[in-house]
Amino acid sequence: MPIFDRAFFSRPLSILYNPFPALLALVLLSASSLGIRLLLSSTTPRKVLPKKMSTESNKMAPRKKIAVMTSGGDSPGMNAVVRACVRMAIHMGCDAYCVYEGYEGLVRGGDLIKKMDWYDVRGWLSEGGTLIGTARCMAFYERAGRLTAAKNLILNGIDALIICGGDGSLTGADRFRAEWPSLLDELVSTGELKAEQIHAYKHLNLVGIVGSIDNDLSGTDATVGCYSALARICMCVDLIEATASSHSRAFVVEVMGRHCGWLALMAGVATGADFIFIPEKPREDNWREEMCNVVQQHRKLGKRKTIVIIAEGALDKFGNKISPEQVRDLLADKDGLALDTRITTLGHVQRGGTAVAYDRMLATLQGVEAVKAVLEATPGTKTCFIAITENKIVRKPLMEAVLDTKQVAKAIESQDFDGAMALRDAEFSEQYKSFMMTTAGQMDHEKMLPEKERMKIGFINVGAPAGGMNAAVRAGVAYCLSRGHEPIAIHNGFAGFARHHGDSPLGAVRPFHWLEVDGWASKGGSEIGTNRELPSESGMETIANLIEQYQFDALFLIGGFEAFHAVEELRKAREQYPSLCIPMTLLPATISNNVPGTEYSLGSDTCLNELVDYCDKIKQSASATRRRVFVIETQGGRSGYVATFAGLGVGASAVYLPEEGLSLEMLSEDVRHLKEVFAQDKGQSRAGRVILINEKASKVYNAKLIADILRDEAHGRFESREGIPGHMQQGGVPSPMDRCRAVRLAIKCIQQLEKYGRNVHNRVKTDPMSASVIGIKGASVVFTPIQRLAEEETDWPNRRPKAAFWLSMKEIVDILGGRPRHTLPEPDLTGVKAKDVKRGLEPIQ
Repeated sequence: MPIFDRAFFSRPLSILYNPFPALLALVLLSASSLGIRLLLSSTTPRKVLPKKMSTESNKMAPRKKIAVMTSGGDSPGMNAVVRACVRMAIHMGCDAYCVYEGYEGLVRGGDLIKKMDWYDVRGWLSEGGTLIGTARCMAFYERAGRLTAAKNLILNGIDALIICGGDGSLTGADRFRAEWPSLLDELVSTGELKAEQIHAYKHLNLVGIVGSIDNDLSGTDATVGCYSALARICMCVDLIEATASSHSRAFVVEVMGRHCGWLALMAGVATGADFIFIPEKPREDNWREEMCNVVQQHRKLGKRKTIVIIAEGALDKFGNKISPEQVRDLLADKDGLALDTRITTLGHVQRGGTAVAYDRMLATLQGVEAVKAVLEATPGTKTCFIAITENKIVRKPLMEAVLDTKQVAKAIESQDFDGAMALRDAEFSEQYKSFMMTTAGQMDHEKMLPEKERMKIGFINVGAPAGGMNAAVRAGVAYCLSRGHEPIAIHNGFAGFARHHGDSPLGAVRPFHWLEVDGWASKGGSEIGTNRELPSESGMETIANLIEQYQFDALFLIGGFEAFHAVEELRKAREQYPSLCIPMTLLPATISNNVPGTEYSLGSDTCLNELVDYCDKIKQSASATRRRVFVIETQGGRSGYVATFAGLGVGASAVYLPEEGLSLEMLSEDVRHLKEVFAQDKGQSRAGRVILINEKASKVYNAKLIADILRDEAHGRFESREGIPGHMQQGGVPSPMDRCRAVRLAIKCIQQLEKYGRNVHNRVKTDPMSASVIGIKGASVVFTPIQRLAEEETDWPNRRPKAAFWLSMKEIVDILGGRPRHTLPEPDLTGVKAKDVKRGLEPIQ
């Protein structure tokens, strides 16, 4: 998940929070039948929202007025952008405005430029589309329209603008900024405004956020809304596959993307489609012949369904449009394949619905970063937009990205398709290669390795099931078969390997059958089973002997912290058991996202989608009853990743993590905060509240106990309930992100193993990279030696990395949730130190 710029959190906390001079005066505890009664008094009550900035903050941002608007086509997540911008601006001591109806609102002014309060954006995270509207504005194309827009901003005192839209909207915004000084001069010279009115607004600070389901802007890996649209497509294709298989039909599915094939490509990867058409990469030769060959080969293997995904801007290599009707007619040709073929055009269903967890988090973090950017901008600062590269939120020059994007369209128009692919990001081209490898790789015999270089690779899942495991196995098997390797399934983890490898009629060790594996792209869980047992528990000597018995040349492991631990055990045992001197690599897959060496694990996105969906329903119930708090328990072990990012996605009022701990004082502060919040509620706002607690956040306080405490301390002023989604967080259909990343990362893992080849015992002994973990770190996909991770970066007692890259996000959750600064629990004393303090031999510190 995205990394926020840590420099923001290194600033004095007075910038982030109001100074609270209140001192804790008294804590009285009395037993009650419902829980623990907290009676607290303080010299000054805490405020729910910041009322003024500190002196340091005022120097940085003297009561600036920041406006946010949405423009162009709507996309899921735009409301999350607006919410984040409004609340962060207010938090930073600024006035927040919304411009309704896009550029039309700028030109018309009046009530379409509205000052926003904190609670005006409550409940917006779960809403689809854009609640402040978007509309085409022909007037803004003319200078007269931009002149009126400038006047309206000046009259409202606004000189900082955040725009969420596509490349066209952002290009217009950059032109508006460039013309700003001349527009002001003209307004003064024509008498529309006086010189003193424009004196404080000589420069327009502008920042862009890309909201587009097409994901068509160069320079960023994802745009707000693209993964939500992809989720709609994959859901529809998954449903279509069932009826296609039932009737042995072919379906041609048309998706959006006039100049960008991202949706079609990623949908093809995620659903395991038979063929795709995208504008950037037409088929080299006769596409008709190539498609028929691929489909025919798949049918010969026994497939009962055929799925072809086509972008609306699909072309052949001569620049001629390829329509869904052409594809249907070819598949249905009675003199050819003669398949019963139907067309499904998804249309605007791709734009609709609420945003998935990733888009909410991306929109929220980019909105916060955009507010920072407009406050820090100077007249000489180039107009920037907020991008994400692999896993890191960054600022990039807007017009450079826009020009690169336009170059893609020009390259496609001039039939320079290699140039068009080169202008897309690295992930795009890698995913295209991955798709070709998994759908047609076995037909390309030129990629087969010589017999002596072919390897026997064992596939094993270790730990709890996670979304994307099956997609990773499918991709790894497809790559192996395309290269001539022999992929072997080890069913049910090391336990199955050790105790059931020779069972009859089916042992735990057996080859894959591609026809079966090909259908795993969208399946949840683990089709080859999984188990938490470690090699040491199964018997290291037994495992070593079995690896020798089955003549494995490499091991590909998929799983969570148990899998990480297993690889480290196998590495350490190499000195004693030479058969373990084979290359092995781990693809992290766990909803907890607690594997050292990576900031992303397969299954974490699926888990967040399930949890956010659950919390949306809970909040709806809480809102219906107006004043109710739900305390939701999340999974994640001793890692608070899931709770934190779910908190970003649902707008939690508080999040309790194992990394911070939980104390009676924290609970009392949150009880007081909730009382103040509900006291301000007049019964007309969406007053439902959610608190998230990680399952290991406290040894004492669980979801039920916290709900009881809240209910008792409310004294009838509000209600509280607990909710435990449990293992539903592990289940469900894997998200498109987990599926696509599973394919890409699994192929990289097999390629890493492939570098070593066969019979490399001596090399493996001396090469730390022979036992590695693949991961996404910042803006890169990297392999890291597991020895270094185990010795330097792992918190073994808590089963997580020593450094939590995401922990800074917790402050964003608190800020946007309106939670006042709270007191963290004291660290636990352990060992001799704890004994001496308890005996009075050392003072309590």
